[in-house]
Amino acid sequence: MNRLIIAAVIAVISLVTYFSAREYNPVTRETQHVDMTVKQEIALGLQAAPEVAKQFGGLHADQRGQAQVDNVGKRLVSKTEAGKTPYKFGFHVLADEKTINAMALPGGQVFITAGLMKLLRTEGELAAVLGHEIGHVVARHAAEHIAKAKLTEGLTGAAVIATYDPDRPSTQQTAAVAALIGQLVNMRLGRKDELESDQLGVRFTSEAGYDPGAMIRVMEVLAEASKGPRAPEFFSTHPNPDRRVERIKAAIQEKFPNGVPDGWTK
Repeated sequence: MNRLIIAAVIAVISLVTYFSAREYNPVTRETQHVDMTVKQEIALGLQAAPEVAKQFGGLHADQRGQAQVDNVGKRLVSKTEAGKTPYKFGFHVLADEKTINAMALPGGQVFITAGLMKLLRTEGELAAVLGHEIGHVVARHAAEHIAKAKLTEGLTGAAVIATYDPDRPSTQQTAAVAALIGQLVNMRLGRKDELESDQLGVRFTSEAGYDPGAMIRVMEVLAEASKGPRAPEFFSTHPNPDRRVERIKAAIQEKFPNGVPDGWTK
């Protein structure tokens, strides 16, 4: 009985903490569950940046490529609502030439691997990648995930306490299932974040004078690079590129019902 009471208290505290931490995001125009301040996000991102670079072989020595990434990133920030946020953006090229990836840390540190850079053919495609990652930052996806992870951890801990019986070791399987469910919930939310960042990428690239159709070409690059055995979409944090193309086309059509204007950077 004491074990059940403790579990119930942990679960209630976790739920109250999560649902009481609400903040309106003026960029996405949504109310989010986050329990970090912007300053904490920035500090966390700056602290994690050296470790991210280390995992991908450090920063790339190509100063020309770095200058291009800086210029495109600064154009995206200065010409869009991202520049009105308090985030301190920094753009970095990672030395890894085999890994095809880009990522953003909370607070504004954005990374792209040399492997992905090699596959991009135009400035607009680079803008599409960086615009997507900027979307993750201003949408506060990392802060949301941290809040969700704390909630999941609290509820999973409560389930472990409530179900574990030292005289019946099989109850440990119930706790393992609870942990797996928590992970899968977070994965599904991760895919939702990717789709939202695609929409923000369309918005930011077009506001900065880039042809948002470049995002479709980036998806084609990713689809080509991902050919071969891979996990089903359900178990991946990134949606299938084909599915993303459908959503990107819909976002472009909504923003430009008469077609994208001529003369924008491809």
